[in-house]
Amino acid sequence: MSASIRGTDSPAVLGGSPVRPEGPPAWPIDDPAVAEVLARAAADGSWGRYHGPHGPALVEKLKEHHAVAHAVLCASGTVAVELALRGAKIGPGDEVLLAAYDFEGNFGDVLAVGATPVLVDVRRDDFQLDVSRLEEAVSPSTKAIVVSHLHGGVVPMREVLEFARPRGIAVVEDACQMPGAIVDGRMAGTWGDVGVLSFGGSKLLSAGRGGALLTDSPEIVQRARLYSHRGNEAFPLSELQAAVLLPQLERLDERNAIRARNVARLIELLRPHPGLTPFADGRVRDALPPGDSGEPHTHRDHAPDEFTTQPGYYKLGFRYDSAAFEGLPRNAFAAAMRAEGIALDPGFRSLHRTHGKRRYRAGSPLDHADAADDQALVLHHPVLLGTEADIEQVAAAIDKLARNAGIIRVP
Repeated sequence: MSASIRGTDSPAVLGGSPVRPEGPPAWPIDDPAVAEVLARAAADGSWGRYHGPHGPALVEKLKEHHAVAHAVLCASGTVAVELALRGAKIGPGDEVLLAAYDFEGNFGDVLAVGATPVLVDVRRDDFQLDVSRLEEAVSPSTKAIVVSHLHGGVVPMREVLEFARPRGIAVVEDACQMPGAIVDGRMAGTWGDVGVLSFGGSKLLSAGRGGALLTDSPEIVQRARLYSHRGNEAFPLSELQAAVLLPQLERLDERNAIRARNVARLIELLRPHPGLTPFADGRVRDALPPGDSGEPHTHRDHAPDEFTTQPGYYKLGFRYDSAAFEGLPRNAFAAAMRAEGIALDPGFRSLHRTHGKRRYRAGSPLDHADAADDQALVLHHPVLLGTEADIEQVAAAIDKLARNAGIIRVP
């Protein structure tokens, strides 16, 4: 790493110069293709229509990209999870398994349909749902599993389905953090009975708000639509939102590949810091069969065994060991990184620590979910579309804090 990048050794949180004085990259990025579709929508008036060309075009592109029979657009990823549960006929008296470390909206969606969340512990290595703990969590009332891939980690979906299918348990695959990723040889969001995407303002595919359901089941689609249609669409994605998503979807594979390469480089640079253990292993897998042109394709274009797993990186997650940083608390480390201009933050709060015990059932001991609540750190994705110099700045900031952790802890 160059001396110019290392810069002054004094931490910015203590008054020194930040490694990245301009701060984290903005999101959404300046995208000429998005600007062009916005201008066209303004010129032809499609931006203000209830029903125009962009929504149907996005539906077709999502179906093609994921090789599914149906795509349903809606107002958010959170709404999409609720509609997925309703489409799977989940309701009062039912139980839904989900990781105890997960986005809180998924917990709320289970409650919204009248079901009971059953929290399952996560793996120690990457804080993803621990499939081996599902057996002890299941009950005669279990009717669904919500599976989220978080922070560059991946849940083994074949194992989930091997557990769920013989028991008649529906699987909702939450791919909101990793659209376009490959999981066990198939595109994220296409393994379960229904998959879910998010188009929120910070997401890899961004329309400010928005979401989608992906499924091969006409029954799930029908139930979701019956719930949503109330003389008009209750949870719509607008024509303008659909318009800006179309060019982003066209470049999703290309941008995911850039993010994956930069993640691999960052993990390589961070090997001297055992106190930061990434959820991803840093290997960049070839998600296209040999000789593929790189043109947009679907997971059904080739036999699934031809693929391996390539995570997506809306966030890059780390387990933080404060002992490796002279006892510097996780939240203080994150604050010091933000002062250096790097968008590193604590992860989610674990669900059992933020909700009353009467609102859920613990399906297993939640020791690793406790650790996730205490240790998870996440790097926000915009920097992962940057240059090698941008990635070196992230590593330089971590190097600086490692050298100065003691004085940050006791200023």
